[in-house]
Amino acid sequence: MLTSIASTLSLSLLKACSVVLLILLARGLMWLINTVVVAPIFDPLKKIQGPDGSPLQNHFREVMDPSVSPHTHEKWVKSFGKTFRFHGFGRHDFRLLSVDFCVMTHILNSPIYEKPWQTRALLTTFLGAHKALRKLIAPAFSTQSIKAMTPIFFQKAEELRDKWERCKFPPLPAPPYSPSPSFAEAVIDVAHWFSLATFDVIGLAGFDYHFHALQCESEEIYLAYRNMFRIADKGPKLRELIQLYFPVLRKIFPNEAARITDKSQRVISEAGQRLIQSKKCAILAEKTSAHEIKEKDILSLLIKSNLSADISGRLSDADLLSQLSTFLFAGSDSTSLTMSWCIHLLSLHPDVQARLRSELNSMSPCASNSSSMSGYSAPAHAETIDMLPFLDAVVRETLRLCPPVHGTMRVATRDDNIPISSPIVLRNGTIIQPGETIHLRKGSYVHIPIEALNFSTDIWGEDARMFNPDRWSSLPHTARAPSHPGIANLMTFSFGPHACPGWKFSMLQTKIFLATLIPHFVFEPAADIQKFNAILTRPYVYDQFEFGTRLPVKIGRVNL
Repeated sequence: MLTSIASTLSLSLLKACSVVLLILLARGLMWLINTVVVAPIFDPLKKIQGPDGSPLQNHFREVMDPSVSPHTHEKWVKSFGKTFRFHGFGRHDFRLLSVDFCVMTHILNSPIYEKPWQTRALLTTFLGAHKALRKLIAPAFSTQSIKAMTPIFFQKAEELRDKWERCKFPPLPAPPYSPSPSFAEAVIDVAHWFSLATFDVIGLAGFDYHFHALQCESEEIYLAYRNMFRIADKGPKLRELIQLYFPVLRKIFPNEAARITDKSQRVISEAGQRLIQSKKCAILAEKTSAHEIKEKDILSLLIKSNLSADISGRLSDADLLSQLSTFLFAGSDSTSLTMSWCIHLLSLHPDVQARLRSELNSMSPCASNSSSMSGYSAPAHAETIDMLPFLDAVVRETLRLCPPVHGTMRVATRDDNIPISSPIVLRNGTIIQPGETIHLRKGSYVHIPIEALNFSTDIWGEDARMFNPDRWSSLPHTARAPSHPGIANLMTFSFGPHACPGWKFSMLQTKIFLATLIPHFVFEPAADIQKFNAILTRPYVYDQFEFGTRLPVKIGRVNL
């Protein structure tokens, strides 16, 4: 009797499972047919011109690989105009790409467009969940707050200078600095050194925490971040892409990368929780005793702003914790890359390097250890450095040619009509005139090619791909507001409500490091340097990609 009942139940359960499986398969098949066959027929992007391909061909490499993307962007703009479509995951996946500032302004300012959930999920793996904090963050990146951080910038820049001085580089003869044969053997990886220095800076300026990465690279939190971001540098493989859609696989079958990332996040989380609690207790104690809060680091200002906000709008400690990783990643890695690319470009252009050194040396007491002088003011010194015209031009030109972020994406959360300022010729020959709109349906992806806009000959002239700091003394009208909406006349920091809030922090820090180092050292190229994309655009040595991010340069001391 019991055996018969058990057999009947097992058979019923098997039938139920089979029905559920069949329903799932049917729904999956319907989704596949709709995605690949039906939906593309009605996609308005199908009418727009763009590169063609086979059914499963994508154009991701052409759009995102910095070794080919400049040529691709230029070729496609000449062939199809400033706004066109390309293939994502196959011929059915139409995506919009535009270098029309009218289109970009609409996309980046409209609340209709968000970062794709895949991008958010990938970043969450390394940085934790991220909430919009612009209103809370704003005080931390005000001009006054950044001025208060300048002693930290100088401290770490001088510490790096002293480290390089102790490396016993051979001195160079008088100008024009023709290196001796022994000079060729003095090679350093500036990407590594700047990574250490900017990590120390964001530790102190961001959290009042001493990583001491420049002195010793064994600090626990520093190692956790570096191990985690070495994995990020490799970019998402097929396994990681599958895990975005089936995150349970990461927990059931973790690979070495997942284990290292999880271990690193535990270290960061434990240390971050201690730091947040310590800061919060100190701020509440000062608030209770009616003392003015003296801390100027970003985390203290963020906690203070958070405590001052309406209770319903306050962030949890978990949300604050996720900002630690965001600050460290965006505040250290992007700035260190800017410094590294700047030294690389200066090494390739010795005339520009010598001219910059001359400007810096003419600003007393920039070439000396100014912090030891009586009456010295770091904010005043920083302001003088910030006003140097050629230094400003060199930094902006570096950010134009080597933006840390190669491009970004948005997805439409509902149907929209996008205005254009440059005509679009549809596949049937119809012309959409400036002032008219193109239709975009909900769920469509829009690629924002920061590099393409920074390299555009229509904006910057025929020498757009050349390193020419002098262009900043007389920008063409196409590169100035209102024609160019980007922050600091660049797309590098984006613009609109999602623009980089720390752009002034990054630029001033870069200028102070250059002003501290260039008068003391001369740089020459040491290898063929190429770019690769891994969240940020990083340098590597040609034919040595397996060694990861590296930017070696020859270095020598300047006889002062």
